[in-house]
Amino acid sequence: MSPSMLTMMNRRAFRNEFARREPKDQARRDPVLDAVALLRRVLQRDAEILPTNSAGGPFLLVLTGLPGTGKSHLSKRLQRRLPLLVLESDRLRKALAYSPKYTPAESARLFSACHLLIEEFLGQGRQILFDATNLTEKFRQPLRNIAARRGVRFLVVRCTAPADLVRRRLADRGAGAHPSDYSDAGWRIYSRMHPYEEAVEGRYLNVDTSLDILGVVEEVVSVVKSGLPRRASLDDRIEAVSRGWSWVNERR
Repeated sequence: MSPSMLTMMNRRAFRNEFARREPKDQARRDPVLDAVALLRRVLQRDAEILPTNSAGGPFLLVLTGLPGTGKSHLSKRLQRRLPLLVLESDRLRKALAYSPKYTPAESARLFSACHLLIEEFLGQGRQILFDATNLTEKFRQPLRNIAARRGVRFLVVRCTAPADLVRRRLADRGAGAHPSDYSDAGWRIYSRMHPYEEAVEGRYLNVDTSLDILGVVEEVVSVVKSGLPRRASLDDRIEAVSRGWSWVNERR
């Protein structure tokens, strides 16, 4: 069986597992609340296997970056070290629509539902990772607001990678080389989105995922568990930059 066929089967099984028959009075229902109800079922199964009382308490970790820059890879590495409940926008979009159209209305419904669920799960004491492009402050500021309302700590990690590597990664994705990858974005989408990426306001971690990401994983783990970055000498910080990650807009 080819990788592309396996990808299609995985996505179909995922969608069918959580799909429910559309109610006859759908036109009178709130589409965002319907999306929340469906996605809550998806995420509750993930949450059941995670501890609720985690070292460091509730936390909102937000990944940002263009398609192919390694957000999901970093997410998987962090999940090995932290009990993160992950809201991956590509996966959740396909839970709502097996063949998504990526219209503004569809995206607004998805992200509104995700924001409501992030706030709900933070209220349960969860440590949340939101894996989405989040390219502009229009998408990032609501997440800061949620963290502020809930009184939880918040961190943005921006992922980058050289364009030639991104192009190869997206070509592999299109060929079905990664069956567990729910994203449909290819090089054309990357090129279309690239001009609209905005600088992140406030303090954040910047990581080049073409290099070893172990250091940034350790840094994030330290922040989530203790609230503080690892204590590092100047030499350590210089080495971190050379390895492709660094704090940006950090207050001294």
